[in-house]
Amino acid sequence: MNPAPTNRPIVVAANRLPVMRTEDGWAPSPGGLVRALLPMLRDSGGTWVGWTGDPDDNAEPFTVEGVNLHPVPISAEELELYYEGFSNDALWPLYHDALRESTYSGEQWDAYMQVNQRFAVRLANISPPDAIVWIHDYQLQLVPKMLRELRSDVTIGFFLHIPFPPYELFSRLPWRTEIVEGLLGCDLLGFQRPMGTTNFITAAQQLKHVDAHHDVIENPDHRTRVGAFPISIDVDDVEAMAAGRATRQRMSQIRARLGDPEVILLGVDRLDYTKGIGLRLRAFAALLESGELDPERHVMVQVATPTREAVEHYQDERHQIERLVGEINGRYSRIGLPVIHYLYQSLPFDELIALYRAGDVMLVTPFRDGMNLVAKEYAAAHIDGDGVLVLSEFAGAADELTDAVLVNPHDDHALQRAIITAVDMHRHERRERMAGLRAQIRKSDVQGWADRFLGEMTASADARDGATG
Repeated sequence: MNPAPTNRPIVVAANRLPVMRTEDGWAPSPGGLVRALLPMLRDSGGTWVGWTGDPDDNAEPFTVEGVNLHPVPISAEELELYYEGFSNDALWPLYHDALRESTYSGEQWDAYMQVNQRFAVRLANISPPDAIVWIHDYQLQLVPKMLRELRSDVTIGFFLHIPFPPYELFSRLPWRTEIVEGLLGCDLLGFQRPMGTTNFITAAQQLKHVDAHHDVIENPDHRTRVGAFPISIDVDDVEAMAAGRATRQRMSQIRARLGDPEVILLGVDRLDYTKGIGLRLRAFAALLESGELDPERHVMVQVATPTREAVEHYQDERHQIERLVGEINGRYSRIGLPVIHYLYQSLPFDELIALYRAGDVMLVTPFRDGMNLVAKEYAAAHIDGDGVLVLSEFAGAADELTDAVLVNPHDDHALQRAIITAVDMHRHERRERMAGLRAQIRKSDVQGWADRFLGEMTASADARDGATG
């Protein structure tokens, strides 16, 4: 593990703490972001501020694996208004191409402001002098400005894990100016793709009439540097798990349980309307109908991880997907051998790695995605050098994973052609493309991503100290 690229105190803030309750107490949550940042915080004596995941939980500060954790309480009513409401029923659809209509509610906005203020006050109270404070994601976009007003000595960074929309969409938001002002409180503002950088600068110029040169926005009292920092995965961790004996055995069991088909097509997504699961299933069904795919030779596995089950859009999406799976299986399956194997559940990471290795063709076809780490995990897991990735050009990963079969998922004919291209691809081309994918993800893993962001924040802090010293 590389040391953190700064000797300044580091404080991370996110909607959720990086831990979950277990029978034995608190344990680190799964996920690449936690795996990257927890060791760094442990090595630097850092702190993480966030919600425990339980409403009306007034937990006291505690320590896990040497990292100080400071819970921020969120009530059941705030969970409904701030999280399920404003964050996920207003911002989420708007930031993902307005694929669903957003709900704009003054009551939800008030709750969003209140929770953001609570985070800012907690950060102001616990951050050491001259600390680096790294805030994460769309639930906390007001915190940078609020924190700057309380603590002018800290260096503030913010990373948005989801897309930032073009101004034509963003301008629909009644509180668009407040969001931009909140993010302009940063010293460093990071996005997944250069497009996010461009979109934000345009919004800031339109709404705040700021000057921007070379991705630096001039504020009255500080500068906000804006840039693209594409997130990645823990490549070594995925490869080590993929190479394990247990994974190889499980991969063989999966293929046998599926009837030893020639080709396994695989989808692994949160059950979210941005992921294009329904369109992917319809493309698969159309190819079965045309005879270009054969249910005796080609099967599909679709893992849909439950998420935001209290939000109506997600309930509707689940019902549509499950109805579609039933229709396709009813028409094309054989007794005991469904043509689509559908799992609406969260799978352990080791089971996902075995599925990645078993999958001959990985279908990652979101309508819009900040990055999509599944695409990178699939390539990292294929230590055999085989397998084909079909990837939406509207996923952030498409900027880097150019050896995938790139496709516009809005074009049903193009998606069908991409699937057939992947299924019929010659072994030599498959291996050549996979080698390119694996070389790309090894260039920058999640630790490199974190080091780069913190290095930029340290440079900003040092430059400010030099200017005021």
